Order: sequence, then C-alpha cells, then structure tokens
Amino acid sequence: MNEKTCCFSGHRKISAENFDFIKRELRKNIIQSINKGYKYFVTGGAIGFDTFAAEAVIDIRKKFPYIELILILPCVSQTRGWKQEDKEVYEKIKMQANKVYYVSENYTYDCMHKRNRKLVECSSLCICYLTDNKGGTAYTVNYAKQNSLDIINIYGKKIKVAFFRKCVIIITAIL
Repeated sequence: MNEKTCCFSGHRKISAENFDFIKRELRKNIIQSINKGYKYFVTGGAIGFDTFAAEAVIDIRKKFPYIELILILPCVSQTRGWKQEDKEVYEKIKMQANKVYYVSENYTYDCMHKRNRKLVECSSLCICYLTDNKGGTAYTVNYAKQNSLDIINIYGKKIKVAFFRKCVIIITAIL
C-alpha cells in the first residue's frame, strides 16, 4: 500500500490570504498524484491544512471514486477545546472518510507525535505546507525525508513564484 499512499502535513494556523492558493495547489497536486497511480490519501484530522487536504480529497473523489480518504487520528478526544464550527467540519469529514484509525483511545503526551509518524510510515509521498522549521509539521516532513518519501511543499512553490516575479520586475525596471 505504501507506494500508492500519499500523506499530508501542514500548519494548523494559516493566513486567510493563503486559503485559495493552498486549496488550488492541493487540488492540482492530488490530481497529479492520482494520475501517477496514488489511490490512498492519509491525513491526521487537524484544523487547518489537514482539513483542507481532507476536503479536497472528498471533492476530487467525485471524479475519481476509487481513491480513498484515510484518517489517522491521534485520539478520540482530538477536538476537545475546538470551536463548535471546527468540530462540525471534523465530524463531517470523519463520516465521509473510507477508514478512520486512532493511534490512542485517550490523549497522551505523545499521541500527536505517534500519529505523525504513522502518517509517514504508511506513505511514499508527502504533500505538505511547511513555512517554518519548527513544530509538528517540520518534524513530520523531516521524518518523511528520513524515510525517503517524495515531498511536495506547496509553500516552497509559492516562494519560487514570488521570487521569480520579483526578479522579472527588477529586470524589467533595469531595462
């Protein structure tokens, strides 16, 4: 299953100005992955990027009904302390997932860490949104690198595009 499985990892807090860009890039990269033979898409169920990824897979599944959304969740009480609106979105995603696994029945100090490792260990591709080299997303992406996963960092694509545009503007101004 690993060679046909893609996991997602990204930050919980995402600036609203980046929503459309991230959703568009997620959709594009998921479809490209499907065209390369990926069938299983695994996410950890967190607010932010995980939610965007799960929603994208659910939507894309309308066109590619054979793909599967698999949730690997840290614990049953993951949503404790979340806003009601976020809990409702989470429950809707869980209901539409093909499979749901829990790393732990109850919250433990390391259940999030174990969830992140499981995401990587069952995958060969990681689509991420990594903007900072610290925290859970950085750990997960580094773990993915150590496990020889192919990695697509959506944020990296944004930087390259922004840098390219700046260069064109500067070159144009000089000429």
